[in-house]
Amino acid sequence: MARLLREPLRMDRAQYDRGRMVNKSLVGLTGLLCLAWGFGGLAQNPPAKKLFCWTENGRKVCGDALPASAVDSARTEISGKSGLRVGGVDRALSPEEQALRDAEQKRQTEATAAAEAARRRDLALAESYTSEEELRRAYKIRYDLIDESIKSSKLAIGNLHQSLLRMLEQAGERELSGQPVPKAMADNILKQREGYQGLQAGYQQQLRDRTAIDQQLQEAVARYRDMKAPKADDAPQESGADKG
Repeated sequence: MARLLREPLRMDRAQYDRGRMVNKSLVGLTGLLCLAWGFGGLAQNPPAKKLFCWTENGRKVCGDALPASAVDSARTEISGKSGLRVGGVDRALSPEEQALRDAEQKRQTEATAAAEAARRRDLALAESYTSEEELRRAYKIRYDLIDESIKSSKLAIGNLHQSLLRMLEQAGERELSGQPVPKAMADNILKQREGYQGLQAGYQQQLRDRTAIDQQLQEAVARYRDMKAPKADDAPQESGADKG
């Protein structure tokens, strides 16, 4: 009797184990099917291609590959899926155009630096001098220095001019008397003449420098007055009692 009772239990246990194995097999098969479906979806949806359009010999050309001859050309990139523009590349600049662009960028950089230097100069100007009179005294020192240089140059020019005239007179007298002008004298005259011309050029530059100081003083005074002038935001606000 006991054996008969245990036999159904063994059969139920075997059926239970077979059921678990079947369930595991079904789960594994389902996973494989899902994985295969995922790979199939990837295979069916490859990355979208792009089309390139450029101008060649006056004609618009489009293709899914860019030839080497069109690498430096301006081109438009179009989505092969939507047909919409997704990007573009400008044509490569010629050496002359690149040089012009570099020069313009350099000019803009220098202009920005000059503006910043002017801002710092104005700030230093306002902080360095307590009054306009003090500013003018500082410029007077520059005037004194340039005026002294101009005076020295005029004196040197006058002396060299007299020396050159005497040498030319001596050379002229020798020629009038039929005597040749010695090479050393001729070379000395040429040397003195070059020195005289150099002094004249330096003197003219000093005069221009003094004129520049005049302009700089006027600009400095104008900037100083502007920096020291009360701003609209700094004006005292009138109270209601003052208005009444």
